[in-house]
Amino acid sequence: MSDIPAPIAMLAELTHRCPLSCPYCSNPLEMVRGAQEMPTEIWADVFAQAARLGVLQLHLSGGEPAARRDLPELVADARAAGLYVNLITSGIGLTAARLDALEAAGLDHVQLSLQGVRASTADRIGGYKGGFDRKMDLARLIADRGLALTINAVMHRTNLDDLPRMIEMARDLGARRIEIACVQFYGWALKNRAGLQPSRAQVDQAKAIVAAARADSNGRLVIDFVPPDYYADYPKSCMGGWGSTGLNIAPDGTVLPCHAAQTLEHLEFQNVQQTALADIWYRGAAFNAYRGNAWMPEPCQSCPRKALDHGGCRCQALALTGDAAATDPVCRKSPDRAKVDALLAEGETGTDADWVYRMSPV
Repeated sequence: MSDIPAPIAMLAELTHRCPLSCPYCSNPLEMVRGAQEMPTEIWADVFAQAARLGVLQLHLSGGEPAARRDLPELVADARAAGLYVNLITSGIGLTAARLDALEAAGLDHVQLSLQGVRASTADRIGGYKGGFDRKMDLARLIADRGLALTINAVMHRTNLDDLPRMIEMARDLGARRIEIACVQFYGWALKNRAGLQPSRAQVDQAKAIVAAARADSNGRLVIDFVPPDYYADYPKSCMGGWGSTGLNIAPDGTVLPCHAAQTLEHLEFQNVQQTALADIWYRGAAFNAYRGNAWMPEPCQSCPRKALDHGGCRCQALALTGDAAATDPVCRKSPDRAKVDALLAEGETGTDADWVYRMSPV
């Protein structure tokens, strides 16, 4: 246990309920219903456990966390535990009064998702008419209060060409940071891969746009860019390594090594309502399944990059090869790289005409 570092960040999925119906929804295929969500007092205990474990940053997410009426109480409980609190939100359901209550409770930061740079595009992607205008109103309310703001720009085939305006919009809204996160394909997004996967030309152009924007920002706006995995030569360092820096807790208390880990159905994930968070982190079988590098197959095992990318993404390996322990197929050294190349060829002719939208649980 001594060689396992303590986690520094925790994502608390307070609910899977959401007003949006995004075709790339990253929540699990089997979502938690409202009646199964943990109540305020249990979440408060979980926050205290997380702080004792070593967690410093808490990200309150969903679904849409504003669907929880007790959101201000949860923020106050997290701050009382000594955690830095970031709210990840679609903005729907947050009024001036609720924002005042959250600020009074000690909210440190807001991360606002944008689906596009104009109402016609954003509302179609999110499946919520009027959503874009409500997001813009909320961004202004956040600026008026001086709260730290990050724009989470979810990019794909339909909106990636609008990237320059998205970066400009983040500056206009007073954001300190923009996370340009291209859709990755597991879970619900797999159903819509043909309509969401950008072309190589779009990705190459996006990389050039980000590089130019960073050079021109003079530190006024931090720009994080996560390109589509398929277009990389080597996999990303998913979660900084399985069970190494962070953990996720689902609305019902299920504790996960990453947001999409429930796609790995061969693993049994423990619940914080039955087992202490520290025990799950240090001794849980699921958290130790892909920790370190002993589990790695070749060519990962003998590759000097294993200390950089930690074998890549287990969820992606499972989605593309059927084996969660396989080398991430994104890697040029993977024996399964041809599967990714075939998907890239398909991506040159995709269309968003047949999106399957995601419906919120009751």
